[in-house]
Amino acid sequence: MLQRIQVRNRWKSIFKPWEEADHWLFGACIALTIFGGIMIRSVEINQGLIDWWRHWVTGAVGLFLAIIISRCRYQILLEWKWPIYILINLSLIAVRFIGTTGLGAQRWINIGGFYLQPSEFAKVGMIITLAALLHEKNVPTVRDMLRMLAIMAVPWGLIFAEPNLGTSLVFGAITMGMFYWGNVNPGWLILLFSPLISVLFNNLSTPIWIAWVVVAGIIAWRTLPWPWLGTFGAVLVNVVSGHLGHIFWNVLKDYQKMRLTGFLNPEKDPLGSGYHLIQSRIAIGAGELKGRGLFQGTQTQLNFIPEQHTDFIFSAIGEELGFIGCIGVLLVFWIICFRLVTIAQTANDNFGSLLAIGVLSMLIFQVFVNIGMNIGLAPVTGIPLPFLSYGNASLLSNFLGLGLVEAVASQRQRKKRWN
Repeated sequence: MLQRIQVRNRWKSIFKPWEEADHWLFGACIALTIFGGIMIRSVEINQGLIDWWRHWVTGAVGLFLAIIISRCRYQILLEWKWPIYILINLSLIAVRFIGTTGLGAQRWINIGGFYLQPSEFAKVGMIITLAALLHEKNVPTVRDMLRMLAIMAVPWGLIFAEPNLGTSLVFGAITMGMFYWGNVNPGWLILLFSPLISVLFNNLSTPIWIAWVVVAGIIAWRTLPWPWLGTFGAVLVNVVSGHLGHIFWNVLKDYQKMRLTGFLNPEKDPLGSGYHLIQSRIAIGAGELKGRGLFQGTQTQLNFIPEQHTDFIFSAIGEELGFIGCIGVLLVFWIICFRLVTIAQTANDNFGSLLAIGVLSMLIFQVFVNIGMNIGLAPVTGIPLPFLSYGNASLLSNFLGLGLVEAVASQRQRKKRWN
């Protein structure tokens, strides 16, 4: 009897560190990774490739790293925020000198046959750095916000110059999400986006653009600490950006304009900028309710859609598993987002809460943009679908983010949990 109790206590001691971990979050991410390998296998079954196997191996490595990180005290990252920030910038600078060019961009570093993409890991590094900076300010001022934007502008600029528009957009989503959660005035966030909105409205309708400039001025008057100066600056910036955007648009060649707006009417260039979107919509529509069956999709098996194992993996899911399969994938992503919000709300401190929101912002933006471009609601930007698309660096960075969030979850006080 005593021996049995000792064995039971020994097993309890082994699993005790995992009692506070978020098992739903871990399970959902693992399930998506396994399912992603199956869909990559379906896409490549007639090509003799083994990317599906590499996807699973990378996922296993990422899961191992996530488990190790989840058992560490995430608070020590507060002391390492600047070394991490310097490291991600040095890696991005290294790409400019020793990087490998592919698909028209210089984004990868070849290390022993493994192509490392620093911009993917920079996303996690930026989450850590920004969370540490926001953690120091209960209610950030305009000066605090501008200082943080200046700090984040360095890696963002290096990524944008690769060029890597997709990852630079993810940087923006992470920054905005963490700013909002970090008690930055929502009016200031709107003003940050206002120049882009002015560029869009000035090319669509002059009256709408003028109305938006007025709205931006009102927001500046009501939210900025210097009403007159702030209002003048907001109006000036929006007027100048609107005109510059209009001039820049007229300078672009027709094919460049099609790349930016082709998703609105891909039939205008069915063999060029609109080809991916048209074929993706055909594949998803052909799946109907239940799909054509795994490994049975005509668009998928006949390779009508380029890069289907990466950016357009969702179109394969739509064709072979239908509407039901797509809803199932969205449901798993909803579970992941729900668990991330839960962890952010119940974290022991602001730093842990901000880490969870940073990972949430990174994942949810990628999901929306990737699925949007698969169904023709967003331009093709090269943003992968988390845990499903093939991409070693992207998958590893997602698991590193998962490990950080699980570290936050594991150290929550039991009384705070309401899940």
